[in-house]
Amino acid sequence: MPVFSVKRPVMRRWGWWLVLPVVVLLAAAVPANLRETPLVLQPAKLPFTPTQFYVAQVRDERPNRTAVAWLVPAPAKPGAPLPTAQPVDLQGGGLAAIQAFVRQSLPRNPALRPIQIRLRECRVQEKAAANGTVEGQISLDLAFDYQTPDRLVPLTQYRGGARYVRPAANRSPVEPALRQALANSLVYLNTWLNQAAASDVRLATAVHPTFRYVTRRTEADTVFHDPAHPLTWADFTGQPRPRGQYAASVFPGFAYQGRPRVRNGVVELDILLSIFVVRSSSWVALGQQTALNLNHEQRHFDLVRIVAERFRRKATPDSLTVEDYNSILQLQYLKSFTEMNHLQDQYDTETHGGTDLPAQERWNQRIDADLKKYGVR
Repeated sequence: MPVFSVKRPVMRRWGWWLVLPVVVLLAAAVPANLRETPLVLQPAKLPFTPTQFYVAQVRDERPNRTAVAWLVPAPAKPGAPLPTAQPVDLQGGGLAAIQAFVRQSLPRNPALRPIQIRLRECRVQEKAAANGTVEGQISLDLAFDYQTPDRLVPLTQYRGGARYVRPAANRSPVEPALRQALANSLVYLNTWLNQAAASDVRLATAVHPTFRYVTRRTEADTVFHDPAHPLTWADFTGQPRPRGQYAASVFPGFAYQGRPRVRNGVVELDILLSIFVVRSSSWVALGQQTALNLNHEQRHFDLVRIVAERFRRKATPDSLTVEDYNSILQLQYLKSFTEMNHLQDQYDTETHGGTDLPAQERWNQRIDADLKKYGVR
């Protein structure tokens, strides 16, 4: 029976180091014609069944793909110096063997997230040690990406490996050590995904936007749209312009702020909409503080609310993707801003600044109907 000692695996932030048993009992010599045969990588029995992912692809990004292992051959005769380490690949080639290892070790469930593994390093390096033994070190560097329909999303990286000592004439400990090191990388991936799935935005599966409106006055120079509190002439604090085409001018606009958080794998997007008038940029000419003029300016404000309501209805769960919800919102906002400016110009042109009373009444009715349609009034 072999005599060995075992050290418990040590967990580091970036992976696992596995210290395998140190075999001190020499086994029978391997025949010379078999020493350089490829390593046959066996599948591993993993301690989990994935619930968050399946491996869709394994890519080889190793700088040196000559072989996976550099092993010290057995000496030509007992007591002779150990030869230099020689390249020994996995049976079928390094990439193909590791792809088969992953495929045979992990169940493949396409209903889960597809994960790509990038093989950045997988190397077994041996050197001669004391008392005719061989020391081996396994180095792994794997990157894991989420394969979305549109792009690859980098997730996490695993760096780890193992060390072992074996008799010079027996390389049988090499494959189990490599197999366990690769298995540990899959255990790490499973643990990381289980922890990150509920809260990492890169793993979110949907976007659910909700909207709130700013109505409470928090700044002296800003008035927010509130059907219960229409504009008054006191909100026009800007310096009056010389009397020209218009008796008054209002300066409305709208903006949004998005506050995302991930809960149970869904981006909950809290969008705060503000439809406002800047008081210091709004003015009324002397003697023009009439109800008709104030109504005309209020309707400018109402048009901005209507455009903001349309913007809100474009931001639906179906229209927003996890990867690009922010840029989609920005594009819709720019389109809505252009629409707002067009409507304001059309409104002033058709009503002649509010002096064409029949046209003004038609716009009053149109605006009231839209505000009612959107539930504002």
